[in-house]
Amino acid sequence: MYLRLKGRDRDKVFHRTARRNIKYVIKAIGNKNIKDNSSSDGAKFRDWLLNKGLSINTVKRIFSFVRSIINIAISEEGLDCVNGFSRTYFPKDIKPNIRKPIPIEVIQQIQQICYEKDDDLRWLVALLSDTGMRLGEAVGLLKSDINLSSDIPYINIRPHPWRSLKTVGSERKIPLVGASLWASKRIVVNNDSQFAFPRYTNFSFSNANHASAASNKWIKEQLTDPYVIHGFRHSMRDRLRAVECPSDIVDRIEGWLTAGVGQTYGKGYPLGVLIRWMSKI
Repeated sequence: MYLRLKGRDRDKVFHRTARRNIKYVIKAIGNKNIKDNSSSDGAKFRDWLLNKGLSINTVKRIFSFVRSIINIAISEEGLDCVNGFSRTYFPKDIKPNIRKPIPIEVIQQIQQICYEKDDDLRWLVALLSDTGMRLGEAVGLLKSDINLSSDIPYINIRPHPWRSLKTVGSERKIPLVGASLWASKRIVVNNDSQFAFPRYTNFSFSNANHASAASNKWIKEQLTDPYVIHGFRHSMRDRLRAVECPSDIVDRIEGWLTAGVGQTYGKGYPLGVLIRWMSKI
């Protein structure tokens, strides 16, 4: 029921995650009638997930999914009961998993190795290094999303059937500079597929998880400090702050919807404004 109502136009990952999370519930507390679920079942499920070694934030995400699924069932079926997973207490994470931004000298080191290796995985890493894109956004690109003939080269990030976008503000255009411009040129010239990264994407699915595992493994092999691919995104925010880029322009480049009704009006910043700040980093 949940997937029929909320899974329309959502990718396979969304459907797979929903099914997996419900399987977790059944393994932890059994396949019980929704009316019989109580707050003690929620607590038991929380402890079962924590015992699997999952972080508090991951457990919270799973609970959010499960609560939503059960709320839909209660509402659609007109059930007279409460959601047993709605008021579960979560302790603070003792060891939060903080993804560190990558220092600029390390970014330059990685970029130089990308130039030397010059293959599709290194194009992906380089593309992320100077755009601040999410990994999934980059992996699911078409080559036609890369515009090199424009006066200002840019990438057009838009939803595709094989890859949705995370937020309303995620659909945007990012000017290409530095290593990201180099990577975009290599992708367009050396790739016969319609997809920017056909190793990970086809017309039915974009496998960002495999791309993440491969890129993180490679980065780990190159560096002594434990940086990950998502660190480029954190670094982009710091790099833009360092050149005193206005926060709403930072949000536009990274695909976040700035708070306030006024921010939803108009077409947003033109590429000419964005490239001015991207060039400064």
